[in-house]
Amino acid sequence: MRLSFSRLLSALAAPAALLALALPGSAAQAQYHQEIRNDMAVCRGAGPAVRVNVSGIKNAQGTVRAQIYRATQADWLQSGRWMYRIELPAQAGNMSFCMPVPANGSYAVAVRHDVNGNGSTDLRTDGGAMSNNPSINIFNLGRPSVSRTAFDVTGVTTINITMRYM
Repeated sequence: MRLSFSRLLSALAAPAALLALALPGSAAQAQYHQEIRNDMAVCRGAGPAVRVNVSGIKNAQGTVRAQIYRATQADWLQSGRWMYRIELPAQAGNMSFCMPVPANGSYAVAVRHDVNGNGSTDLRTDGGAMSNNPSINIFNLGRPSVSRTAFDVTGVTTINITMRYM
């Protein structure tokens, strides 16, 4: 049987791709856009993970979404560059999320309260917050730099975020 060069390359690449999926800490394990469930038991283990405590949620309407990003300029708040997302029905007051991460390192978190649950940001009603609670104003259009929101994860790290509304 004769194989074309492109088929030979494909045949050789397939086992390598499967091996990458099996290796701990490989890039294949930390893809973008993974919606996960809120499993607080993960934050009771050795990690690495981030326990995100959100306070100041104004009501129990709509949903609250937490997204974690690698703390790089290329990823932070860029469309589709979040690693993991957890979305839950809103609870007035406080909520906690457990966000696993692929390895210890530097990350940043963004949280949004979509009050009417329409999937769009409504500036007059929806709330937002970010790791390290940076100021959000008209001049930075709600996009503080990654250096203001980044934090280091070693094992299980707890961060506290305060929701803000206009």
